[in-house]
Amino acid sequence: MKTIARSLIALLLFEFILIACSTVPVTGRRQLNLIPDSEMQAMSYAQYDQFLKESKLSTNKEQTQMVKNIGSRIEQAVTDYLTGLDYAGMLDGYDWEFNLVEDPNVNAWCMPGGKVLVYTGILPVTKTETGLAVVMGHEIAHAIAEHGNERMSQEMLRQMGGVALSVAVKDQPEQTQALWFAAYGLGSEVGIMLPYSRIHESEADHMGLIFMAMAGYDPREAPVFWGRMAEAGGPKPPEWMSTHPSDETRINNLNAWMPEALGYYKASKR
Repeated sequence: MKTIARSLIALLLFEFILIACSTVPVTGRRQLNLIPDSEMQAMSYAQYDQFLKESKLSTNKEQTQMVKNIGSRIEQAVTDYLTGLDYAGMLDGYDWEFNLVEDPNVNAWCMPGGKVLVYTGILPVTKTETGLAVVMGHEIAHAIAEHGNERMSQEMLRQMGGVALSVAVKDQPEQTQALWFAAYGLGSEVGIMLPYSRIHESEADHMGLIFMAMAGYDPREAPVFWGRMAEAGGPKPPEWMSTHPSDETRINNLNAWMPEALGYYKASKR
């Protein structure tokens, strides 16, 4: 009887995981997302608002407007693309927002629901509007691909056995909060996002390249930008020790995806 019970539980868990699987746009990769988008967005908006309260928004009107313009163009391109694939429901509950904060760190991030933050410290590396579109396309891709939901779901499955988030929040609030911080990093050190896995980073590179091209930004600037990032980054660990692809791997991948991206870029210029 115990063997039958264990088999039944395993079967039910397998079916549950299949139901919770979704497909990432552009790449077609299957992923596990256990957490409702509404829950992810609610946590995201609370953290984003808290971050803005503790940060100084840039007073440079030209740079701030550039961030907002790029964000709006990529937002529209992503919306049109997902609508054309009947994926428009993925954006339900999104409340896009694009801000620039005074911070010397070379950083930018996007949280669930389209909450984007760019640091002034990255602007000397992006140099141009197109260079910044590379960064923002990449960060927006993390949100569209629901990478945070995926790694939080993986940790929930590992630590809690896939218990419903509502139950976890009620019965294990500290552990649930720890999972959120493990997924995003915000809170433990405000504004510092924990690195994604190499799979997620490469996927965001691919999707971001497509998104910026759809928005009318030349994707050929992407390898050039990442070359500048490599020069500015200093010594790095070997790729197998890092959560990010090596600079050489990243640039080679971008060049391999370039024909696909150029097709979208040319279409956007018609």
